[in-house]
Amino acid sequence: MKRALIAGASGLVGQALLTRLLNSSNYAGVHALVRRHLPISHPKLTQELIQFKHLDRYSGPETFEDVFCCLGTTIKKAGSKKAFTEVDQHHVVRLGRWAKKQQCQRFLVISSVGANAQAANFYLCTKGQMENELRALQLPTLHIFRPSLLLGDRREFRLAEKLSEKAMYLLKPFLQWPWRKYRAIKASDVAEAMYRQAQDGRKGVWIYEGAKLS
Repeated sequence: MKRALIAGASGLVGQALLTRLLNSSNYAGVHALVRRHLPISHPKLTQELIQFKHLDRYSGPETFEDVFCCLGTTIKKAGSKKAFTEVDQHHVVRLGRWAKKQQCQRFLVISSVGANAQAANFYLCTKGQMENELRALQLPTLHIFRPSLLLGDRREFRLAEKLSEKAMYLLKPFLQWPWRKYRAIKASDVAEAMYRQAQDGRKGVWIYEGAKLS
């Protein structure tokens, strides 16, 4: 059986993915890198407190075949564009660099629909730059997931996202191909897509956007 490492397990997708990994017979153990302990206990689960800015100092207690990166924040929560970039770009790339050094077989990461390093939109530009840096690492296998608005029960109330969810619900009948990729998607569906692709033995870079996630 395989072993998995997950970062960002406290987020919407991360929570669902962690549960999926722990309940899977394909994994003997799951190692979660966290900034604070998660309120969950499981025989397969090991939690390790870490500062992601110092990830280069982390050696890891074992070998992991699959590394799942669900790290992400918002500019409002981070406090500034610089702090947002540190989490959504630099922390992610640090984890990718660590996975390459540890010879992990698969790196699976959440990006965003419309990610483009040349985009005028700061958020999409940051996501695009993150993707480009991960590609440059030449990981054995890189799976990039680009969901639109994520649906699920969040711990904190986000007015803008609640309004966006309502708007997406009203627009859903009109979001047909090629705009289908902009439909909102359940975080649990993204988690399932990540799990499913981790069981595939393909090498190289693979991108899943919108409809390809479900």
